[in-house]
Amino acid sequence: PFIICKSEENPGPMSYKCIKIEGEYYYGKHLMMTAVGCNEALMDIPTMKQFLVSLSDDIGMVRFGDPIVERFGEGEQTGLSGVQLITTSAITFHTNDQYRDFYLDVFSCKWFESSLVAEVVRTLFNPANITISDVLRQ
Repeated sequence: PFIICKSEENPGPMSYKCIKIEGEYYYGKHLMMTAVGCNEALMDIPTMKQFLVSLSDDIGMVRFGDPIVERFGEGEQTGLSGVQLITTSAITFHTNDQYRDFYLDVFSCKWFESSLVAEVVRTLFNPANITISDVLRQ
């Protein structure tokens, strides 16, 4: 359903758009995931740093620098925020400690499979439910 093209295959002012689906060129793919009712791994900073490293590698991204994960907030708003820069954009997340909910964004101008992201999240965090929205960014 998609083609990864070289910029010379899409000449003109939009040549940087190199994901082609049904004749349309796109700059990148943006996955937005909500996973609710996760296990306690979601609350552990070293685990979440390793998650960012592993996810990047599993979906074929090139990491830039080390992941950053910190805990913020107070009361029921407390949770972790994390980011892993990748050479084709970024992977970011926010969590909620009290409810063990997980909000993940993966944006890249390099194609990746959403099903792989879901598999990694299911395996590590065992959520009660996952919803995913994929947006092709023009």
